[in-house]
Amino acid sequence: MKFLDAWCTRTMRSRIGPMKKIARSLRRHRHLIINWFRARGTISSGAVEGFNGKAKLSTRKEFGFRTAKGIEIPLFHVLGRLPEPAFTHRFC
Repeated sequence: MKFLDAWCTRTMRSRIGPMKKIARSLRRHRHLIINWFRARGTISSGAVEGFNGKAKLSTRKEFGFRTAKGIEIPLFHVLGRLPEPAFTHRFC
């Protein structure tokens, strides 16, 4: 990771603010970037992205809930496929 370290050092010496922000972020997440290269690309983040998409969709559906607990319960049901609670009444 000599290239990454050298690039971050040169970028931090520049006067370009947005590039410095990227260099700081890369330095913060350096260990995660190195882990990806050590795994040689065998790890896919597809499952994580799928869960993230389901979670975002579920939180959009539960827009009217006002507490974190109110959103947490439907998220558990969508992401964990937990059984739905029995309703106290029936709809038609």
